[in-house]
Amino acid sequence: MMLSLSIRDFVLISRLDLSPGEGFTALTGETGAGKSIILDALSLALGGQADRSVIRHGAAQASVAAEFAPPSSHPVWTLLAAQGVAAEDGETLTLKRLVRSEGPARAFINDQPVSAALLAEAGELLVEVHGQHAASSLLRPAAHRRLLDQFAGNDALLAACAATHAARVGARDARVALEAEAQSAAEAQAWLQETVAELAKLGPQPGEATRLTAERAQLMQSERVLEAVAEATTALAAADAETALSKASRAAERICRLPGFEGAGALPEAAKAACEAIERAMIEMREAESAIARLERMPIEAGDLDSVEARLFALRAMGRKLACDPDALNVQWEALAGRLELVEAGELGIAAARKAERAAEARWHSAAHALSEARRAAASRLEAAIAAELAPLKLGRATIRVALTPLPPEEAGATGAERAEFEAETNKGAGFGPLRKVASGGELARVSLALKCALAEAGSAGTLIFDEADQGVGGAVAAAIGERLVRLSASRQVLAVTHSPQVAAAADAHWLVEKSAKAGGTRLTTLDAGTRQEEIARMLSGAEITDEARAAAGRLLEDA
Repeated sequence: MMLSLSIRDFVLISRLDLSPGEGFTALTGETGAGKSIILDALSLALGGQADRSVIRHGAAQASVAAEFAPPSSHPVWTLLAAQGVAAEDGETLTLKRLVRSEGPARAFINDQPVSAALLAEAGELLVEVHGQHAASSLLRPAAHRRLLDQFAGNDALLAACAATHAARVGARDARVALEAEAQSAAEAQAWLQETVAELAKLGPQPGEATRLTAERAQLMQSERVLEAVAEATTALAAADAETALSKASRAAERICRLPGFEGAGALPEAAKAACEAIERAMIEMREAESAIARLERMPIEAGDLDSVEARLFALRAMGRKLACDPDALNVQWEALAGRLELVEAGELGIAAARKAERAAEARWHSAAHALSEARRAAASRLEAAIAAELAPLKLGRATIRVALTPLPPEEAGATGAERAEFEAETNKGAGFGPLRKVASGGELARVSLALKCALAEAGSAGTLIFDEADQGVGGAVAAAIGERLVRLSASRQVLAVTHSPQVAAAADAHWLVEKSAKAGGTRLTTLDAGTRQEEIARMLSGAEITDEARAAAGRLLEDA
């Protein structure tokens, strides 16, 4: 529901703050007092067209802000989340519009800048405006199927239809992709066979080119390696280091065996340390000779280099041919072999994909048929419910029907296989047509009310606004309109601009809109029991309020 409406410098209104409550609130006042201005201001906050002409004379800008408290299950939260607007379930939402004398108009939701289109989309979910000039969703064919589904309670059938349609599209896309891949592979079959054969013969391994590059770099230094090994071998042989170390070891051992050198002391310990060091040197010498000998035995031959280079150049050539990294040739091999298998497998894979697509198509048709049947049954119930509302509203000669038209195959999908539209025939035999084109201005407001009463639980808007739904009628018809507004207010917040005393008397709250120079052109007053009776008496009698009018007003209030 709408918690508040704040209007600043809008047409004749300098400053106006409204706090509508629950239930049904009536707005009355003399013609030209500004009732329509208040609705125009609300329309602006809900994303309506912005025009600089609405800025109050002498002001730099006009602003309108409307605050709402939608429940956590309301679809407006999903809309805002999808559009990246930061908002949490449970908090209030403020829709605001700013029209400046210079520069473009601006739109905000909870002080976050948004597009006018998003503001309008959110506003439509929060408020429904019904009247002879209002673009109510009940009068827009694009919304009729959704309203019919809500009336029918088709949520589960819609979900099934959407799910099977998604599977149907997925199966079709898979078949199309497979056929395209097969066609592409078939056109390149000869090249594929040749290339896969070459790769099979080459047998590339993961990272092989990098490994061979490093090995080639080593083999290219084979001559220098051989020279260095020979030099090391000669040096070790010429030095006869092992003989020298053996002699030194024996000399050190003799020192250790001399009398007095078996125990502790600085000189015996130094002699033992010398013996151990010489022994370690002899061990390291033998390990060095073994290492040099292993180098001599390594297969460093010119032929090794030739074979590594030939292999590396072959890998690089294949990489250039396939425009890929030589280290990834094994991956390319696997992919190309798979494409070749697809060609050689013929129609088997495609036949399986076509079969899966036909099965998915059948499941969607079944779900769409069930949804269509539910819509046809609901359409009959809805037409009967609307007919029951029309007669008391002096529209007994009119007939409203729900026309279900099959969609072209290419348009049928997640939401079913038909479009729905409410059509009207105002006089028997005149022919059916779209509501807005068939009904007159005054009739439209009452037709809209009848539709809304029949669709009482359909739609997400928690606030309903009726602009002069009682135009051109009175007496019993006006009373019937009031009764229906009261009925709607049991589950929605209802505001109605009215000239009918019967409608005003039926309301839970009553606001008087009147001109006031002090208040900036338009003033709104919440009426108490006494002033309310006086206003209804004015509506009954005109400029001069009589005692009879006051008495009649009292009876209307008592009967409400």
